[in-house]
Amino acid sequence: MSTRRSFIKGFGILTGVAAAAPFQSGCQTTSRPTKARYMGDFAAPQLESVKCAFIGVGARGRGHCSDFARIPGTQVVGICDLYQDWAESAAKSVKERGHDPKVYWGDPNAYKKMLQETKPDMVVISTNWENHAPQCIDAMKAGAHAFSEVPIALTIKEMWDIVDTSEATQRHCMMLENVNYGESELLFLNMVRQGLLGELLHGEAAYIHELRGQMNQVERGTGSWRTPQYAHRNGNLYPTHGLGPVAQYMNLARGEDNFGRLVSFSSPAKGRALYAKAKFPADHKWNQLDFKGGDISTSLIKTTLGRTIMVQWDETSPRPYSRHNLIQGTKGTLASFPDRMAIEGMGSYHSWTEGEAFKKATAEYVHPLIKRLKETVEKAGLSGHGGMDGMMRWRIIECLQKGIPLDQNVYEGCFWSAVGPLSELSMAQDGMPQKFPDFTRGNWKNTKPLAVDI
Repeated sequence: MSTRRSFIKGFGILTGVAAAAPFQSGCQTTSRPTKARYMGDFAAPQLESVKCAFIGVGARGRGHCSDFARIPGTQVVGICDLYQDWAESAAKSVKERGHDPKVYWGDPNAYKKMLQETKPDMVVISTNWENHAPQCIDAMKAGAHAFSEVPIALTIKEMWDIVDTSEATQRHCMMLENVNYGESELLFLNMVRQGLLGELLHGEAAYIHELRGQMNQVERGTGSWRTPQYAHRNGNLYPTHGLGPVAQYMNLARGEDNFGRLVSFSSPAKGRALYAKAKFPADHKWNQLDFKGGDISTSLIKTTLGRTIMVQWDETSPRPYSRHNLIQGTKGTLASFPDRMAIEGMGSYHSWTEGEAFKKATAEYVHPLIKRLKETVEKAGLSGHGGMDGMMRWRIIECLQKGIPLDQNVYEGCFWSAVGPLSELSMAQDGMPQKFPDFTRGNWKNTKPLAVDI
């Protein structure tokens, strides 16, 4: 008994030391193995026809499955879900478009059988957050390129495992950050690249989306597994929709700058518990949860060049939807929701230019991708979130068919997702700064910025 008490006491001392020390979260793994290859500008061999498989075809995965089936040069070869009705419904919809997938359901590991039997070129993963990393890794080890819904992983270790597997297998692992394909976000990227904002200084990135209603999905569906996440974790759990575009404006992890460190704070946790009390019986399992995740979370990132980024996340508060998207430089500022600008030489910089005046002033800066593909994507029937989903899906297949680098590499998915676990550590330590790991092992300095002439 005394030995056990000593062990527990010693563990507590060590935990206290770790909690008091800054930057403990950013340790780097060993150097890249000899046969592994850096994936920053990686281009896989061309695929004339892309065999696609899908793990998870609920609300989000069903859209992926349906849209990829519409893109010329794709074959839907496998569909897997825990629930038979969802799997068979998704299969029926793609069979109507000439595909003949094998269907798997029931066993949580059924996707592994699908990987072995169908041998897909790419796998789209739309399962709960805890499954993203292991399923990405299994897909790459099976020889497929992995495409994961956001976030790409939940822990820093999982992110390193994803990076190491991608480098060892020479397979893409892209997080499906659709907001990077929004028309406003692509417009801002082009304007930044044209130098209209001068030197970049600061960004603001948010995902404000009241989703308490998902708690009514109790047995299956998004709310069934997200609600416990909100209860047990206190951090910026969903940072990438806002952060992805700002990171690409700033060329973070792409030759110019990189993530440095962050601090994070959350408000009190009130809204979810109040919703549960109002909508469910007192003995319902949601009313037995001790909600720890603050209603709104705010993180502040400092880059290696000293730039700053504010990242906010709130899926609880009763307020209008916003992907607050702001990028500020020495010559002016661009912001969204609504789209507006204040730039020297383009109207007044003492007040916002917005509405029709904004559209007229920025018409010549529409991103080349929108000019080239918007009509094609719409005619193909691809949809979702104002067109950004369809643009992302079409672009993925285009890159695989042409054998060119994807628009988002494995390291970006990990850097953007790392805000989740790092913010949890910062909040647990009363706002102590946390250092980002360098998932590129220094190679970000030689990685090309994302081009706009595509």
